[in-house]
Amino acid sequence: MVSAGQDPREEVIQAWYMDNSDEDQRLPHHREPKEFISLDELAELGVLSWRLDADNYETDQELEKIRKDRGYSYMDFCEVSPEKLPNYEQKIKNFFEEHLHTDEEIRYCVAGSGYFDVRDHGDKWIRVWVKKGAMIVLPAGIYHRFTLDSDNYIKAMRLFVGEPVWTPYNRPHDHLPARKEYLTNFLSQEGANQAVNAAA
Repeated sequence: MVSAGQDPREEVIQAWYMDNSDEDQRLPHHREPKEFISLDELAELGVLSWRLDADNYETDQELEKIRKDRGYSYMDFCEVSPEKLPNYEQKIKNFFEEHLHTDEEIRYCVAGSGYFDVRDHGDKWIRVWVKKGAMIVLPAGIYHRFTLDSDNYIKAMRLFVGEPVWTPYNRPHDHLPARKEYLTNFLSQEGANQAVNAAA
């Protein structure tokens, strides 16, 4: 239940700074004491988020509006679990390799849960936990990685502008225009202020 004044997204999306432990990547990896990050702070890094009705995604007007406004013409689903994904162990290792894309990465969790890790302004890892109903957009050029949590299951809708290109560019790929644009828009102070104002 969402308490008065609480952002409803916080029921399905949480973010925190990660510890430096190399234990199982599917564990929460909280720092001690825990350091949570607000969804507004994530937005300053270009990470956008929504809470949607995952039980009715076929008829959800809010999802339809987001797709129309942002030009997300392509849609498919990806199920990640040991039973559903061929070559699971290798795929999970690949997803957890730090990388970027030259286009946005849009994921809508319609079942299960998982972690998207992103870098902050100081290159520290922030873990973003998405659960059923969470939709996030990672901007082109942001270094990130993905892993399941200890429940070992997520079903995600993948959205894309036009024909999908899923090519990961493992770090370092700082010379790519998408990376340079990301740095200008979100990691330089002036660009970050403009990006936040544009999102408001």
